[in-house]
Amino acid sequence: MTSVTDTSRRMADAALAFLDALDEDQRSRARLDFADEEERTNWHYIPRERAGLPIKEMDGAQRARALDLVATGLSAPAHERVQTIMSLEAVLAEVEGRGRRWARDEELYYVSLFGEIGGDGPWGWRFEGHHVSLNNTVLGDRVSAAPLFFGANPAEVRHGEREGLRALAAEEDLARDLLSQLDGEQRARAVISGQAPDDILTRNAPRVGGEVSPEGLAAADMSPGQRELLEALVRVYVERQPEALAGVQMQRLRQRDLGAAHFAWAGSDRRGEGHYYRVLAPGFLAEYDNTQNDANHIHAVWRDLADDFGGDLLQRHYARSH
Repeated sequence: MTSVTDTSRRMADAALAFLDALDEDQRSRARLDFADEEERTNWHYIPRERAGLPIKEMDGAQRARALDLVATGLSAPAHERVQTIMSLEAVLAEVEGRGRRWARDEELYYVSLFGEIGGDGPWGWRFEGHHVSLNNTVLGDRVSAAPLFFGANPAEVRHGEREGLRALAAEEDLARDLLSQLDGEQRARAVISGQAPDDILTRNAPRVGGEVSPEGLAAADMSPGQRELLEALVRVYVERQPEALAGVQMQRLRQRDLGAAHFAWAGSDRRGEGHYYRVLAPGFLAEYDNTQNDANHIHAVWRDLADDFGGDLLQRHYARSH
């Protein structure tokens, strides 16, 4: 098993190899100032203009190195899911046709590198496009890998050669399993509204603030089996990260956060109808929504409430430096 130190080194090596493959103009577009916090935290999951260099403007060797970098920020299963999510752009292009302001294009995913890679100070990288946002902050052998967003449209492909494909099946199915295991009183507490919101409540906020609160059913009021399901659901989000990072984070969550978590559901419990859930604890948020496009369009994000964009990591670094 690789260590967190191995992960940070792999990220730095892959980022430097990617830069080496670029020409001068491409390099100037891909590299951004780490101190520009407004841009560094300017993440989103919709089609839009983005800073950085898109895959579309890379040759084959450059694309390979860009995707090598992406792979360092994900577990192997999550890397496969990202590739599936990107490939859904072709499905959308076929369904929607031409004439959109933002073309459905699986090559419109951007690499952005922040700061001096692999040096003594902090640096970071982002890989982002429609329904994918990976945000990694690195300082020495430490890595913050949040926010980490996956989406899927369609959530389930309903026509054509890929019919039945579900890129984010576990995010939906495990939450449904947990809801189904609750007794009447527990369910009444867990379901906070009969109407699901039209998106995740935190949207693309740089920092999670008052958008969500610890409503719903507390983990402390669940049976052991229900708590196991809750942990399995949280693991789906945490294990998007590389194995070493996920292992460290799950150990921390078991020690401090999972026992204080709340599970909240809104909307219908019927498949094909709009629904929403979140798992919120003092240190993390897993938030999911599936309401758009006839409830066939998932948004699902992992937030580290202390360390999004390396907030805690950087605060400790700057405190020691001064």
